[in-house]
Amino acid sequence: MACRSQIILAAAQGCSTEEIAQSLDVRMTTVSKWRTRFAQRGIQGLSDQNRSGKPRSYTSAMDHQILAIVQESPPAGYARWNGRLIAERLGGVTARHVWRVLLHHRISLERRKSWCISTDPAFSAKASDIVGLYLAPPQSAMVICVDEKPGIQALERAQGWLRLPNGKALTGFSHEYVRHGTTTLFAALEVATGRVQTGHYNRRRRREFLAFMNDVVASYPSDVALHVVLDNASTHKPKDDRWLRSHPNVHFHYTPTHASWLNQAEIWFSILARAALKGASFTSPKQVRMAIDGFVTAYSQRAQPFEWTKKTVHQQSVKNYIANLCH
Repeated sequence: MACRSQIILAAAQGCSTEEIAQSLDVRMTTVSKWRTRFAQRGIQGLSDQNRSGKPRSYTSAMDHQILAIVQESPPAGYARWNGRLIAERLGGVTARHVWRVLLHHRISLERRKSWCISTDPAFSAKASDIVGLYLAPPQSAMVICVDEKPGIQALERAQGWLRLPNGKALTGFSHEYVRHGTTTLFAALEVATGRVQTGHYNRRRRREFLAFMNDVVASYPSDVALHVVLDNASTHKPKDDRWLRSHPNVHFHYTPTHASWLNQAEIWFSILARAALKGASFTSPKQVRMAIDGFVTAYSQRAQPFEWTKKTVHQQSVKNYIANLCH
């Protein structure tokens, strides 16, 4: 636009087309073109004319065919479709265009979602009971989420700093490791405060569970009612629960089957794994336990309750759930 304006200004000063072309280092046909445009249309003539652009190489019908093929079974020998296979199946279309269409519709052929549907017939009642404890706990009572994390491995990894030939330094660990046994962690999360009480054991049996529960109950006054949220592990639900009868102030609330996400202890286990266990190197289960205890001590100094915001828990049928995911 600046060059075109200079052409018009030079012409207004009486310069010839040849003189303007030499001074601006452009072709004479360019000067003539924009002088003519300006003479015919004024300032508007200096703007580019509308162009239709390059015609589309592929129609919308081709896009619909790509989306339809994704829903079909992949060729023999392949577990899933990819851009090249779809392009070969259709013919006359490039793999680049296939990926462009899939990206436009936010379809990833590699990403996979997983789900776990609860088939518990009493899902609504159990879920409502637990959510009610989180949002409106009973007066003069404590709500505690108890769970265990079995088989925590003591993995010894070579780790440290690695200097590359280009001078950069990276920190990390080797992919090779040595196993030094496992340990089992029991945890009790106090919903009102976020504080956690833990216990270390070699196995996960009924006796270890009761030993941990004895420690938990002993940490509260005997006149305080304890509402304990648990999953449906066999160690938590014996046919004849003499321990529960001998502790009338303790009340067990079980999550629906395949709905352990309702137990807030699972959230804390995830925090523990990311903060203290993932990528760490241990030479014995004792070191694992020391690392967990160190994290619990640090976590307790800034512990806060989890803010449970989901007030309504709906149980959908498998068909509707999958349909919503696909949609």
